[in-house]
Amino acid sequence: MINPFLRKRYQSSVRSRLIVTFSLLLVVVLGSFLIFTNLLVIKPLKQKTINETLLTSAKIDESLDDYIAIQNQLSQRILSNRAIFSFGALSKQSNQDVAALNQNRVLSNVMFQAVGPSLNIRDIIIYDLQGQEVTSYIGYVQPPPLAPLLENPGTVRTLQDSTYILHAGQNQPVSFIRSIIDINGTVYGYLSIQLDDNDLLKIANIGSPGSTYVTDGSGGLVIQSRNADFGMHAASLRNVSGPQGIYKDNDGNYIAYHASSYTGWTVYTVIPGKSVLGSVNSVTNIAVILIVSLTLFSYLYIHFMTKGLVLPIRKLRSQILNISYSNLSLRTDSRLYNNEFHLFNEAFRELLERLQSSIEREKLALHEEVMARNSALQAQIAPHFIHNVLYLISIAAQENQMNVVTQMCKHLSESLRYIVSSPYQHVTLREEIEHTKHYLSLIKHKYEEDLEWEIDMDPAGESILLPRLVIQPFVENCIEHAFDSTDPPWKISIKIKLYRGLWAIEISDNGTGFTDEGIRHTLQRIKEGGSSGQPTKIGSMGIVNTVGRLELMYRNRLFFNMFNNAENGGATIQIIASLTEDFY
Repeated sequence: MINPFLRKRYQSSVRSRLIVTFSLLLVVVLGSFLIFTNLLVIKPLKQKTINETLLTSAKIDESLDDYIAIQNQLSQRILSNRAIFSFGALSKQSNQDVAALNQNRVLSNVMFQAVGPSLNIRDIIIYDLQGQEVTSYIGYVQPPPLAPLLENPGTVRTLQDSTYILHAGQNQPVSFIRSIIDINGTVYGYLSIQLDDNDLLKIANIGSPGSTYVTDGSGGLVIQSRNADFGMHAASLRNVSGPQGIYKDNDGNYIAYHASSYTGWTVYTVIPGKSVLGSVNSVTNIAVILIVSLTLFSYLYIHFMTKGLVLPIRKLRSQILNISYSNLSLRTDSRLYNNEFHLFNEAFRELLERLQSSIEREKLALHEEVMARNSALQAQIAPHFIHNVLYLISIAAQENQMNVVTQMCKHLSESLRYIVSSPYQHVTLREEIEHTKHYLSLIKHKYEEDLEWEIDMDPAGESILLPRLVIQPFVENCIEHAFDSTDPPWKISIKIKLYRGLWAIEISDNGTGFTDEGIRHTLQRIKEGGSSGQPTKIGSMGIVNTVGRLELMYRNRLFFNMFNNAENGGATIQIIASLTEDFY
């Protein structure tokens, strides 16, 4: 017999070996996870964020190029009009002079024809050769002087070469300036298109999570994004030589730049380092927390697993010792010596079979309960409907309208056949609409031309299943209560639509509508009496009854609403449900 001390020592040795083995495996798994996270998650995520920042700068620069190209096209349309050269060298004249008035009229007409109906600029100003204003297109504000800019010989040479310059003066709008020059190279004046600051601001705010600055060739600010502070970041904006790139300043901000060869401007996008690396740091923190949690959990699991490993072995030993001549069936468990989980699998399978059998019995009992409750609710509506129709037939008979009585009896016969046939089965929406038409035809004999009704149904919704008597009670409610205080004609509209796996029924009238208290009270009664998990109230009629029967069929796939129409008056009942069972 094995000494108890040696047996205990042997068990401790097994536990130690298991702990060491699982610990080494855990170190390998965690190390692989760290390498995977760093190489395939953190680094690509950081590079993706940087690339998106570069793409944002390039997109803003491209939008600015497109915007300046539009202004260039506008200036070319103005200069292509020969009327602008008909006055020779342009000059400022007295407003009282007829020639001045004619000149201003012609120049304004030239600018109007070029601009057209859409105005995406601030103003257009024409200057003479000395830089003095001759006329302007809008003229709401005093235009900036051009003379100081013409004092620079380089600027004058650029303008005389039939090119343009972009000027952004301090506290002045950005101007697109070019000379008014003919094909012979004769300069008659200068054209200045003042750009709209709002358009430039919209471009600067395109998709940037940080601050955006646009500078000209001399480093002066052209435009900045909303809530940006040029003074705070001006020292960090370098004079770049390449077309685009990204660098990091002393404050830890990432600055992406993109220089335009078309405008000579440079777009800088300044993003704080925490914004660029925010998602990266989040992934890193999550990975650290996950690793620490997994390590602690693994060590606890290994400890308790090895501690409890002896218990199933002892139970297995006991089963083996119990095998005898009179109990040979236990021999089938001999394979559990190598795999004890097979027994657990068999037991679980048996448990699932018993559970499935219980579920089927419960579903059958629940289905029978729902059908009984649905029949009880439907039985309330049918006598109410029959009573109202028989009353209308009696009135027609008293007035000796035999043809009307015949037609009404025919419609009533169809309605009764619909109500009493197969009360436990659901009906299609097409059958429900046909029954509603019979009811409206019966009521039509009473109200004649005072009642108008229309039905608009999507053909795809004809096969939708409903409990019996869903639409007709709402229509009856309109006729009984909605038109008490309104003048005819009384209108009832029924619309059925399908959209992305949902079907919707809207029943509207032009009556007096519901009171706010009535809407709240009705919806509260539906919530208390019709929702799943609470007994449905069978003693109520009308809306609550009908919605209760719908909820028995559709459960949490049903949405019901009632509201007053804002435009044409009256009220609307809205029923929406899902065509599939996995709606929630």
